[in-house]
Amino acid sequence: MFQPNDAGANTPPISFDQSPQFESVRLSITGSRAGLRKIVNTLHKLHFAEPNDWSEPQPKGDDWVTVLIRRLRVD
Repeated sequence: MFQPNDAGANTPPISFDQSPQFESVRLSITGSRAGLRKIVNTLHKLHFAEPNDWSEPQPKGDDWVTVLIRRLRVD
């Protein structure tokens, strides 16, 4: 007849909250304006990011900096 099964007594409850977790990652390039343009165009040719995805270059001391922020799914 029916016998109780205690095999799952210590098993944690199943979580149905399977929503993905996201994280923002910031990449920056620092150098001359020509250097920034070259790297941004190279990354575009590699299908990494569109040139318009990068921020407008901003002065940083004697150099310039541009930033790309990507939102990634983290499992």
